[in-house]
Amino acid sequence: MTRYKEALRWLYGLESGGIKLGIERTAEAAELRGHPERALRHVHVAGTNGKGSVAAMLESTLRAAGYRTGFFSSPHLQRYVERIRIDGRPISEREAAARIEELRADTRLPPLSFFEFTTLLGFEAFRDAQCDIVVLEVGLGGRLDSTNIVSPEACVITSIGLEHQRILGDTLAKIAREKAGVIKPGVPCVVGARGKSVRRAIRSRARAMDAPVRWIDKDFGSAWNEGSLSVRVGERRWDDVRIALRGSYQADNAACAIATLLELGQRGFPVSDANIRKGLERVKWPGRLEWIPSRPAFLFDAAHNAAGCETLAFYLEELTFPGPVVLVFGAMRDKDHHRMLASFDGIVERRFYAAPPIQRSERPERLAKIRAGTTARSVRDAVARARRAAGPEGLVVVAGSIFLVSEARAIVKNVRTDPPIAM
Repeated sequence: MTRYKEALRWLYGLESGGIKLGIERTAEAAELRGHPERALRHVHVAGTNGKGSVAAMLESTLRAAGYRTGFFSSPHLQRYVERIRIDGRPISEREAAARIEELRADTRLPPLSFFEFTTLLGFEAFRDAQCDIVVLEVGLGGRLDSTNIVSPEACVITSIGLEHQRILGDTLAKIAREKAGVIKPGVPCVVGARGKSVRRAIRSRARAMDAPVRWIDKDFGSAWNEGSLSVRVGERRWDDVRIALRGSYQADNAACAIATLLELGQRGFPVSDANIRKGLERVKWPGRLEWIPSRPAFLFDAAHNAAGCETLAFYLEELTFPGPVVLVFGAMRDKDHHRMLASFDGIVERRFYAAPPIQRSERPERLAKIRAGTTARSVRDAVARARRAAGPEGLVVVAGSIFLVSEARAIVKNVRTDPPIAM
């Protein structure tokens, strides 16, 4: 077993402790390690859907402007090292193994979860690489997420939807309060979320923190115009903006990113209009409306909740395809399967259900009772069956969970992959 695989095996063993909410352990560990996060400047990104896309846009644009960037995201799509990127590149397996071993050997540290350990590892990697700015994506929620030990230059809250309700709350307002926990005293917050109860919760936190807020539709916005995007932030306007990411919903995400970049410009990180355009034109976020041209074609989208599936379905409705469109679907047990599967009614001709390789995934047989479909023995079996059903002129859509997308994408693209982990 390689050094990297051995280090990952130990790190994955921390999953048995489950998700540990709260920032106390991460804060204690960071203090014992000399507060690596305080040597860095951050932009903190929270939300239900869109936070990964916004974070990727911010990182791509800041890098285009010449800044040395760090990018922390989760979960990984194919490789663990994707979670910690410097100047757009994942850290090496050698570095990851060495850092895991070093932190593991530090007996002063409190017992950390997998995610807390990874967060600390990321801070140290970014500090040692002397990153100018780190784009930090929240793992779960915001208020109690281990990334929330930072004092950022700006924060972003993208759209809010029902997710992780047993942890974050059973209403949009409760979930919004958890997300709004990333707002810090005096730090500007860009909000792409809509809805009265959601905005009321965010506004309450912002007032308590005396933090200025920029609201979508009020302070900034966007609109598609013949395939390109027009973005408005205050009195400024950008026309004919091109985004490398697909989907009409990326208009909101791009507007959030540009509004955030203007806030960062006021805090020592100016970015020119040319670099904004360059960053958005070059941004990459695999596994999100990602096309693989083949026969049949594959479309991978990590839509993992009802809102995500409805957005994917809207995208599919706009397509015209010569052959049948078939769906490979799998999801976690705590999702709204009825609403997720109903999204694809009248859009896909056949459905194949598979269990993502995660302990809390839903059984395919239960999904087939909600909407008729074929249950597969494995993700590989589902991909093979879907290929045959779609034929050379068809389209295979893979959705429902990033863990399903990860395994299916690795099969189709024949790429290396590390084991998935639901953290």
